[in-house]
Amino acid sequence: MKTRWLLFLWLLYSGIVAAQEKQLDFTTYLSGVRQHNLGYAAEKFNMDVAAANVLMAKVFPDPEISAGVFDNGQRRMQQGYGVSSSIGYTLELGGKRRARIGVAKSEQEVTRYLLEDYFRNLRADATLAFLNAMQQQRLYDIKMEAYQYMLQLAQADSIRFKAGLIPEADARQSRVEAGMLLNEAFGVAADMKTAQVQLHELMGAYRGDTLTSPVGDMARFERKFSLPGLVSHAQDERADLLAALRQKDVSVKTLQLAKAARMIDLGLTLGVNNAAVVTNVVAPTPSMNTVSAAISLPLKFSNRNKGDLLAANAGVRQQETVYRQTLLQVQTEVTTAWFSYLGAGRQREQFDNGLLEEAKRVLEGRRYSYQRGETSLLEVLNAQRTYNDVQQQYYETIYRHASALVELERAAAVWDIQF
Repeated sequence: MKTRWLLFLWLLYSGIVAAQEKQLDFTTYLSGVRQHNLGYAAEKFNMDVAAANVLMAKVFPDPEISAGVFDNGQRRMQQGYGVSSSIGYTLELGGKRRARIGVAKSEQEVTRYLLEDYFRNLRADATLAFLNAMQQQRLYDIKMEAYQYMLQLAQADSIRFKAGLIPEADARQSRVEAGMLLNEAFGVAADMKTAQVQLHELMGAYRGDTLTSPVGDMARFERKFSLPGLVSHAQDERADLLAALRQKDVSVKTLQLAKAARMIDLGLTLGVNNAAVVTNVVAPTPSMNTVSAAISLPLKFSNRNKGDLLAANAGVRQQETVYRQTLLQVQTEVTTAWFSYLGAGRQREQFDNGLLEEAKRVLEGRRYSYQRGETSLLEVLNAQRTYNDVQQQYYETIYRHASALVELERAAAVWDIQF
């Protein structure tokens, strides 16, 4: 009786949830991740910032305007008043502006490659989340299939017990096994729903109680790769490696900017003065306008301190080391992912050779023998557990094989994943 109530509640829960689920194919899902993922959208603003920095680097120094008045201070002698005005401009020498623009443009390229690398990892992580959701769905189906069979067996055993064909212990054992399988299905269902919720997060949307059920075929993950070819492709196409290469260029141009900053700048000034008329009898002077021009040169005593050059040179050497480390890391990641993919493929071959089908035939044979009274319930339960374990291992192996391909293509900057 208890099992029937559990079944009723479970069917009611499953019906409500199923009515709120929508199927989601991988192409639609990945398109939603590309267009609506909030983390990726935030990273795109870095491109706007980098473009603005390029515009800022192109700015010329602002001219300076000054104006003033003067009073000779001899009111008794009527020396008069005057006004003065001037405009000044700093003329940058040594290619400072060109060097600033070069640094800003190189940093813009680095930002672009970092954005590409962010999406490379986002796409792989989103694919793994999709695979995990499919895996949890399959595990749930395994548990429910086993539960439904065990429930039918428990109901049949209850009838057989009443007919005196089997002992009461066997009938109770069937009910216990059915309840345990239902309890396991509840746990797997929670994991399945959690995985589906994570898909919404990656697509940048929260839909309340409406969940999406991923659909696809994980059997389409068989590829033939050459390790040297993958390593070569990764060295040419990995965005993080290209960003490290561009960062080397940034450090070189930063050194050039530091050298240019040590060059003197010319200060240019043009002034106009107007003096009022002087009417005293000692030295009468008519009003006059005067024009002046001047050039100023700074005394670059600060150039004796070469800390900026030393820092820039150290930055160049540092980025060279970082690039070599990134290159080594790329080679290692590709090689490691390649071996993992090969190993997962060999594990999958064991199941493709008929291991799952063999376990299923054993279970069917035990069920048939039990119905005819030729075998014990314990043997049926053992066969059922073995088949459940083999099924679970089979789908986990397929999942690992598919995940290994995703990691390999992530590492090699290759992408042809389809479900």
